[in-house]
Amino acid sequence: MNTKNVEKLADDYIFKRVFSKKGNEDILKDFLESILEIKIKEITVIPEAEIEKVNKEDKLGRIALKAIMNNNTTVDIEIQVRDHHNIIKRSLFYMSGLYHTGLRSAEKYEENNKVIVINILFFNVFKWQKYHSIGKFKEIELNKVMTEEMEMHIIELPKFLKTTTGGNKKQRQWLDFIANERKEEIEMAVKENEKIAKAQQEYEYLTGDAAVQRIAFLKDKWMRDYNSSIAWNRKDAEKQGIRKGVNQEKIEIAKKLLKQNIEIEIIAKATGLKEEEIKELAEGKE
Repeated sequence: MNTKNVEKLADDYIFKRVFSKKGNEDILKDFLESILEIKIKEITVIPEAEIEKVNKEDKLGRIALKAIMNNNTTVDIEIQVRDHHNIIKRSLFYMSGLYHTGLRSAEKYEENNKVIVINILFFNVFKWQKYHSIGKFKEIELNKVMTEEMEMHIIELPKFLKTTTGGNKKQRQWLDFIANERKEEIEMAVKENEKIAKAQQEYEYLTGDAAVQRIAFLKDKWMRDYNSSIAWNRKDAEKQGIRKGVNQEKIEIAKKLLKQNIEIEIIAKATGLKEEEIKELAEGKE
């Protein structure tokens, strides 16, 4: 896959701005309807504390977006760029965590939200050719679903890009948009789906000249702040070192004067040390 394009579209700031920005709920709704093949009446993005990252290496390759659908389902969308060989266990961890924390104090178990985790991967996991795999708790012998309360989706983009069929039309349009590889398919999707056209406009704005200038400004600001901090710390360390050196010299002088049986009051005036400090020196506490 084209790594350069992947890094642009799978950047956490860009992905979250496109799909979770206030006013873009219709984009997220259309995308989720295509993946889950359900009708969504309403959707609310769960806000999370954000620290804007300039260096892409700080991301650890994981992007997450959480939302509530129809007031009864929590969905977690994960994009994984790099294969850390633990995607299934990671997904189980996040999915169980969302389900566990879904209930407030004194609420009944049946009031808990259903949890769906969607993993969009820029690498392959399973040996089979199917690109969209859905996991649920099942009774093995009967092959029947035991509960609909937890659901895991694994979408392997390298497999998807080798196919021309599978999934619904809208789903394929959105996956082509995210994969950002097949130019003709993306252009067709933009023409046929107004939500993807809106997402494309947002994406182009975020990756255009204004965005480049903005990132350059942030990097420059960070470097200036960093250099100022380093300079201040160095200057402060030098001051501390000078103070420590001068104070140590006073202590050595006081020790010598004590050995000559000079009165403490006189030593204090001569060195600038406090009488209590000199008494401690005399008692051998220093």
